[in-house]
Amino acid sequence: MGSALFYHLTRSGPVQLLPMLIGKSLQAGWRVELRGRDRARQVALDERLWLGEGFLPHGLAGGPHDARQPVLLTVEGQAAANDPRCLIALDGAGVSAAECLALERACIVFDGNDAEALERARTQWRALKAEDVAAEYWSEAGGRWERKQ
Repeated sequence: MGSALFYHLTRSGPVQLLPMLIGKSLQAGWRVELRGRDRARQVALDERLWLGEGFLPHGLAGGPHDARQPVLLTVEGQAAANDPRCLIALDGAGVSAAECLALERACIVFDGNDAEALERARTQWRALKAEDVAAEYWSEAGGRWERKQ
């Protein structure tokens, strides 16, 4: 039974957090689906991930080698052909309770400085908790990532 970890961004953007989340997932031996809501944003994120420090092997969904990708960037409604064990959702991308329960982990990353994104995350939290998904809340408000009760 997987869990949902909510990451409340207040000091940085997702590009700064993703290497840590992806790195830990790959160390655990999990493949990752990195789900967004907008294809153009995923294309830009793909380019940013190649430019960052360290090597994060990944690809955009829709290519001939999707099933072999350790990290596959998808958009809502697009199947992740890489058999992920971890889902990282950005920009309010939907995550169902059934997905959470089938995965090792789902990470929901949201911008706490955006009122709409904050409300979407709260709605996702309530929906997942109502379906008995174990959920954790992580905040960077203190300058480092801390799990909040």
